[in-house]
Amino acid sequence: MVMFAMATPSSDNPLESLSGAVERVTFHSEETGFCVLRVKARGHRDLVTVVGTAAVITPGEFVSCEGWWVTDRTYGLQFKTASLQVVPPTSLEGIEKYLGSGMVKGIGPHFAKKLVGAFGEGVFDVIETAPERLTALEGIGPVRKQRVVEAWAEQKAIRNIMVFLHSNGVGTARAVRIYKTYGDDATQRVRENPYRLALDIHGIGFKTADALAQRLGIPRDAVIRAQAGVRHVLQEFASDGHCGAKQTDLIDTATAMLEMDSAIIEQAIAHELDAEHLIADMVEGQPCLFLTPLYRAEVGVAANLHRLMAGTTPWGRIDTDVVIPWVEKQTECILSPSQRDAVAKVLTSKVTVITGGPGVGKTTIVTSILKALRAKRLRVVLCAPTGRAAKRLAESTGMEAKTIHRVLAFDPKAYGFSHDQANPLSADFVVIDETSMVDIVLMHQLLHAIPDPAAVLLVGDVDQLPSVGPGAVLSDIIASGCVPTVRLTEIFRQAATSQIIVNAHRINQGHMPETPEDPQTVSDFYIIPAETPEEIAALLLQVVSERIPARFALHPIRDIQVLTPMNRGSLGSRALNAALQNILNPHATPRVTRFGWTYAPGDKVIQTVNNYNKEVFNGDIGQVTQVDADAGVVTVEVEGRLVTYELGELDEVSLAYTATVHKSQGSEYPAVVIPLATQHYPMLERNLLYTGVTRGRGLVVLIGQEKALRIAIRTMRSRKRLTNLSARLRQAQTPPGKLEALLP
Repeated sequence: MVMFAMATPSSDNPLESLSGAVERVTFHSEETGFCVLRVKARGHRDLVTVVGTAAVITPGEFVSCEGWWVTDRTYGLQFKTASLQVVPPTSLEGIEKYLGSGMVKGIGPHFAKKLVGAFGEGVFDVIETAPERLTALEGIGPVRKQRVVEAWAEQKAIRNIMVFLHSNGVGTARAVRIYKTYGDDATQRVRENPYRLALDIHGIGFKTADALAQRLGIPRDAVIRAQAGVRHVLQEFASDGHCGAKQTDLIDTATAMLEMDSAIIEQAIAHELDAEHLIADMVEGQPCLFLTPLYRAEVGVAANLHRLMAGTTPWGRIDTDVVIPWVEKQTECILSPSQRDAVAKVLTSKVTVITGGPGVGKTTIVTSILKALRAKRLRVVLCAPTGRAAKRLAESTGMEAKTIHRVLAFDPKAYGFSHDQANPLSADFVVIDETSMVDIVLMHQLLHAIPDPAAVLLVGDVDQLPSVGPGAVLSDIIASGCVPTVRLTEIFRQAATSQIIVNAHRINQGHMPETPEDPQTVSDFYIIPAETPEEIAALLLQVVSERIPARFALHPIRDIQVLTPMNRGSLGSRALNAALQNILNPHATPRVTRFGWTYAPGDKVIQTVNNYNKEVFNGDIGQVTQVDADAGVVTVEVEGRLVTYELGELDEVSLAYTATVHKSQGSEYPAVVIPLATQHYPMLERNLLYTGVTRGRGLVVLIGQEKALRIAIRTMRSRKRLTNLSARLRQAQTPPGKLEALLP
């Protein structure tokens, strides 16, 4: 039995008691516990609306409440609780409703009826103490019995964790993940150090952990709090792309955020350095601090690039004056002088970078190189950071290409990649496409797994946004001057017929894009002027749902991607997603609501974190194919593969009718629609607009204010990320024996 305090009645409303069975949960917030219940109350003929707070509540449970009656202008008569006690049901009807509510995976309404019919009021005891009796029922074999028993035990443990967290002021939406991370010791481990939640549990930040710590009695000036705060501040810097922070910036930010004396912050930093959670380093003469994994990743990337640049190419000496004409004959494609130089540089170097914007022939160069090397029967590995980019690479080269994660082969049991220095890839030549979006940690893992004799080609557009994760790998490698680099600028004739490509280069050079003077002219690039956010939103909805599908025969969900500069605001991804879902997929059922989003079959969704077990990664886009409320799962098709999410895992995805430009990196879409308004001012920058425009393969539509467009084109305020990779590359090569010690 659990009690939660809510509010106090007025002097005119003395407390009354009310009890009964929960018939329906009209609303329940997983974060706050606030709930609206329809209760079959004793002494009342009709169902009663009860408003209160409960960590977890399920139809069929029995509630005992104290509160008072109020008349809401909109919802009518309600019983507003000052306290609400929840107990498991005792009536057969309540037990059946309780078990059939989906709270226990594997028990839906049909199975619940069968269980109650067979075991009556003793069904809970049977599941818990004599589960072998379940197999006497038709349709229940050993596998299903075991699933029910495990699910029952899990929900009991999760329920206890929910109650513990909720009673200490923490929302309960993460209880399932906490249980899966810590197991039955969850409550004890959280009590010992609540700050570990911010490190270990996706979706729980420092502020939530800190609030819990205060309720558990940890002093606000405790060093353990300062240590957690310092790590949190560095993680916030990392979320902005930095690999580290100046020591003075870290101390100042942590001091202000934690409202603690700087001496305690400095003491906490010393403890974190001693524990090797942080590493001190000098960057451009300034003392800086790095989270250890990011420091090791930077050092590892530099050391591995030096390692791979050593020695000769696996194909030996090639006479490019002979090979290039042969390749041109084989591909029936005459290379330009700049492309010939690029092919020659790659064929004579162990590690090479090719960079340039759209339409400059990067794909032609890669295809030509592969044609030359395949004649020598070399083992070639093609990879890219996202599934869409890998698919595009495979289509352009005619060879198999995989995501970097799949190339490295994640092993769920070891929770690490199968390929590393001890088990390198079977490769003579590795091509990494869309390198601009590869963060420092992933690049470290990949380079670490490439064998010494192999050659590497890094391909990407350095003018695009840097990676979502920390680091500026491609730009740092180019800036170091240590790796042979080809920068392509010439737009080829065929590409020059595309206004998307022409305007992308104009934007990148600081010029306004051009559009046809006659609005009836068919083009692949349009600008639709609009002034107010309301007008922009209305036009965007019309363009996506009606005008583009009608004129270009594109599907509004599968083929059209709205890209916005920001998450927040009336033209941010959250607001536009809700509006587009309401227009493009309004009536699909069944529906499930979790973590602020509602999902139904047909909805477009995007993965927001890397999940190695499911092999889905940040930025992957899919479509919901099934919502199974009985089993408590949602199935999503991602790149032709079905991925299953339990309801408690749905915080890993969000709707994707609209995505931020950052999330779109490495992807291409048949059509892209971009709203632009001055409300996006913090994010209006040239490389963001350039990146968004280059995501469109066949059509780009900008909708918004000319002023916002001009601001974006002239603004190059991108804050330089604090990284030290360029300097590390310029330093002497790390001795081979030291490399292994640098790895996490």
